[in-house]
Amino acid sequence: MSDTTASAPQPPLPPAALAGLKVIELGQLIAGPFAAKTLADFGAEVIKVEAPGTGDPLRQWRLLKDGTSVWWQVQSRNKRSLALDLRQPEAQDVVRRLAQEADVLIENFRPGAMEGWGLGPDELLALNPRLIVLRISGYGQSGPYRERPGFGVVAEAMGGLRHLTGEPGRTPVRVGVSIGDTLAALHGVIGILLALQHRHASGRGQVIDVALYEAVFNCMESLLPEYSAFGAVRGPAGSALPGIAPTNAYRCRDGGYAIIAGNGDSIFRRLMKVIGRDDLAADPALADNAGRVKRVDELDAAIGDWAAERSVDEVLAALDGAAVPAGRIYTIADIAADPHYQARGMLQQIRLDDGSALTVPGIVPKLSATPGGHRRNAPALGQDSDAVLREIGLSDAQIRALKDRGIVQ
Repeated sequence: MSDTTASAPQPPLPPAALAGLKVIELGQLIAGPFAAKTLADFGAEVIKVEAPGTGDPLRQWRLLKDGTSVWWQVQSRNKRSLALDLRQPEAQDVVRRLAQEADVLIENFRPGAMEGWGLGPDELLALNPRLIVLRISGYGQSGPYRERPGFGVVAEAMGGLRHLTGEPGRTPVRVGVSIGDTLAALHGVIGILLALQHRHASGRGQVIDVALYEAVFNCMESLLPEYSAFGAVRGPAGSALPGIAPTNAYRCRDGGYAIIAGNGDSIFRRLMKVIGRDDLAADPALADNAGRVKRVDELDAAIGDWAAERSVDEVLAALDGAAVPAGRIYTIADIAADPHYQARGMLQQIRLDDGSALTVPGIVPKLSATPGGHRRNAPALGQDSDAVLREIGLSDAQIRALKDRGIVQ
């Protein structure tokens, strides 16, 4: 696979924030690889270890182009691929040699898997005390549930998110993406950056234990203190924002919906004037959020009646003019055509091996001095095996012997 990814000549990328950081990725699918992808976007050298023959199952997930998922071009950009059978002792020796020179190792296997291969943190840190090990699992490395298999959808349920999604009285629905995995990955990246700062001061690495359900739970805002203080169990509220009013999705004349967030005190008054309800704007009982929450049904009805007489475009134009936060519900087609996405560099075009163009998400977050960048396309399975093995001192004869035995591809 070519390292030339841009559809047109691009200026050289400035120095990357994580240039020189060496990362070993042993995970697969979403959580571990997303964490490694984030590091790779900002210049870390990521060596992705995959099983020979099949590779990361994500290569075959969702819509395929020429036999490979287009998602793969997002999740594994900027990485190198080493196809290695971790079940074999010789492959485990390779990982140990890689870990001796690495800064970070990321894994998202079930707890105990790494120890079973002789690759647990105790063994790896004995070889390289500066190594930072990120472990992502469903329930964490301790506790009574540690050995249960855990996927993001289960973690979203256990973390409290699934109970809040959907309409009251209906089956709880899934958030439309693997948000539990992604939240865990981002918490893992935060942990790595914290550990790097500690290593800078102490010279020593450490283990980061991220549980999928805990990453979700960490984003559950006031759920626990409200239950502790009042015994309140928040339930699903559809498109509304419970306890913060008025905020909802309102159906418009053309069948579309406008999201309108009029919950700030001054914003609420401006919103009421736009919809012709000066009486509500001036009502002292509605001057603060607590009063508006008590009459949220009345407010939603007033806003809904106004929106129902206008198209989405008309609603948004009126509210933009009054500085009331509002927006349409985007499909991916809307995103791909949006000039703001384009202006912010969030619609990035790359060139695939067959010469065709593919648009992928840009880099987040945006750093002024050391921005991230798309340095190379996602690798073919085992594309970098020979090069990586030579870099840790294996001879061509040793590499050939590993390939002959199916340990390396």
